[in-house]
Amino acid sequence: MAVLSTKKRQSLKSSQFALPGKGEGKGGKGAGSYPIPDASHARNALARVAQHGTASEKAKVRSAVARKFPDIGQAGKAKKSGKKGK
Repeated sequence: MAVLSTKKRQSLKSSQFALPGKGEGKGGKGAGSYPIPDASHARNALARVAQHGTASEKAKVRSAVARKFPDIGQAGKAKKSGKKGK
């Protein structure tokens, strides 16, 4: 996973968090939870919310990750490749 420094995290847009802040904090932006600026962080967000999130937080994070990275979290579903395996 790429390093996300405090400065980089603070510069992320609200759309780059699975659970955006509520308008509190510096500049009225809010901290936000579960940053998903890239696929690696999105996978990490899914893992962390599975460990520590409420049922509603889990649903919101899964939805945000699915919107931004449709291929993540689809391990249980067969992918169409056009090739037949042995």
